[in-house]
Amino acid sequence: MLFMLKKFVGGLLLPLPFLLLLMAFALVLLWFTRWQKMGKVCFSLSWLILTLLSLQPVADSLLRPIENTYPTYQPNMAQPVKYIVVLGGGYTYNPEWAPSSNLINNSLPRVTEGIRIYRLNPGAKMIFTGGKALTNPMSTAEVAAKVAVSLGVPENDILTLDTPRDTQQEAEQVKALIGQQSMVLVTSANHLPRAMIFFHQQGLTPIPAPANQLAIDSPLNPWERILPSPQFLAHSERVWYETIGRIWQWLCSR
Repeated sequence: MLFMLKKFVGGLLLPLPFLLLLMAFALVLLWFTRWQKMGKVCFSLSWLILTLLSLQPVADSLLRPIENTYPTYQPNMAQPVKYIVVLGGGYTYNPEWAPSSNLINNSLPRVTEGIRIYRLNPGAKMIFTGGKALTNPMSTAEVAAKVAVSLGVPENDILTLDTPRDTQQEAEQVKALIGQQSMVLVTSANHLPRAMIFFHQQGLTPIPAPANQLAIDSPLNPWERILPSPQFLAHSERVWYETIGRIWQWLCSR
């Protein structure tokens, strides 16, 4: 129950639902109360924030510092490792689809980066983590493993941890499975700083391997920089989500 409450409240605090709720509150003030000035201020402020968070220069300037915490994994960065741990993310499961189509949002880039690192470390094993969604018969770990097999990773080189519901549980179960053995930790670049804290709290020292970088540094067309876009609102959402996650992580560690 606490897990579901955390997810629900966290979802409401993300930019789009939070700002829509603020706009709805403003409309109630404008239509049904005499607090017209407050209603106008609330609506104007929420509209302005939503617009700014949907612009590439704003969204990516907020996201870039988080994503640049760790560099991309290179084979000369460290000694060969025994395990590549790929954290779970968004997924669905339809057996009629191409395997990779079942990994959505951040998951597929994590898996493909994990496979790249696996090929740079002969003899290593891949560990996929992540439990089942409420109404899904498959776990995210199992779906990711199926994708890895479809891309040429032997089944006997894959381990799955299919019960963790969040990153803290993933760190705990990885510790229980492999102890202090050498490993690379693969997750989205914006999620990696928070994930590393959870693994360090377990006494583990994984090599960080960011995937799914989103903040754009390369040149864009002028209109892509000045027009609001849901793509860049999603970038701002990742900043918001990880900031809330870090605050919760800090509170739980007190």
